[in-house]
Amino acid sequence: MRILYTGHSQLVDTFSLHVTWSRGKPGAAAREFHGPTAVIEAFHHHTAPAMLCRRAPPAPAMALQPISLLSLVLAWGCVASSSLWHTAVAPPQDLQITDPGLLGSLDIEWKPPPNIQTSNGCTVKYKCEYRNAGDREWKVIFTRKLKLRVGFDLSRTAEVKVQTLLKGWCTNDVEVQSEWLYATFRVPLQGKLESEVQNFHCIYHDWEYLKCTWQPGLLAPRGVNYGLYYWYEGLEHTVQCDHYIQDHGVNMGCMLQNLSQAEYKDLSICVNGSVAATLLRPLYATLRLHNLAKPSPPQQLVVSMSAAEELRVVWSPPGGQTPPQCLEYEVQLAEEQGEAKAAWASVSTQVETAFTISRANRSRVSCVRVRGRTNNFCADEGFWSEWTQECFSVSRKEVKQLFILIPVILGLSSSLLIFTLIGQCKKKSPAGKPSHTLVGC
Repeated sequence: MRILYTGHSQLVDTFSLHVTWSRGKPGAAAREFHGPTAVIEAFHHHTAPAMLCRRAPPAPAMALQPISLLSLVLAWGCVASSSLWHTAVAPPQDLQITDPGLLGSLDIEWKPPPNIQTSNGCTVKYKCEYRNAGDREWKVIFTRKLKLRVGFDLSRTAEVKVQTLLKGWCTNDVEVQSEWLYATFRVPLQGKLESEVQNFHCIYHDWEYLKCTWQPGLLAPRGVNYGLYYWYEGLEHTVQCDHYIQDHGVNMGCMLQNLSQAEYKDLSICVNGSVAATLLRPLYATLRLHNLAKPSPPQQLVVSMSAAEELRVVWSPPGGQTPPQCLEYEVQLAEEQGEAKAAWASVSTQVETAFTISRANRSRVSCVRVRGRTNNFCADEGFWSEWTQECFSVSRKEVKQLFILIPVILGLSSSLLIFTLIGQCKKKSPAGKPSHTLVGC
């Protein structure tokens, strides 16, 4: 029995088996094969023929047909398993980047690779990476779609690359990656670079409102009128800010509220300026609100002494719309430094709202303070809150307790002294005298 396999040139999802077999009769064929024999020759690209399965041992004539059938099945399995390692996949086609006029949210679209087949038990996905020119890291999206909309800074060149990912039965469940397909995009920019607003900065306070501020560009003329426009997925069109922060009649910032629908999405922003006969360069930015969140300080900081004489520091999450499960806290302690100013030292960064100071370190602690920020389960980064407004001074509490104990001790001492004097006077007074006459002795 002889099996000849020819592999597909690109996607090994189909192959042909050319089978010839002999019963091992006396003669040349019998002397060559010594009975039923299965041989597989694989041809893939420019590889030489390879022996993939060993020759089957001789078998009695009565078992010829069952063993030949078994040999055929085993041979087919050898062909299939060996050919999978030669699987290749082509990259996508016709990668295009277009601007729908949404302040930096660009559409990325491509076509599937040629001759791709998904009916053979394999899954086709795409890996899209994008960034602005000058950025060190690529942002990554895995998708089965052929179109994406992502945010860019339109003042810089947009860079995109896409590759095909193939995995499943046809690849022996090993992910096969294609070569990358690249594309870039850049919009024509108006005005000089120095006319663009500077020091643009945004903070998402308590997950309730976004506050953005800026300064006029170096070449911006007087009387310039700035405007902030924004868009996120779900809005039909771009929207202008309706609550500006002004300085001497000039818009220098904006407050945006009701942005919960924009959380964990790209928020595209453009700050533009207009003045008669002068072109100003617009500023483009793509924000992620959860990475700009700044909570209020923790509330209700309480320090108490436990039964083991350890200091127990407890606080409550801040108010506002900040999700409590998205917070982490930093605890700092200050130690006594004599007349010098106390130095703060971080002792813990945690998600719990309590911290214990051991008995050994308690005597050296003079103050405790706590602040919070969004943890890495909910954001890649964020702003620390302010510290708790008043830190708890352990030393002041001990002094206060001492001042409370002094009057108590003096009162007990005075009472003991009076009773002692009364007892002595009773011993000296004549018999029959009233006891109240002994007060003066």
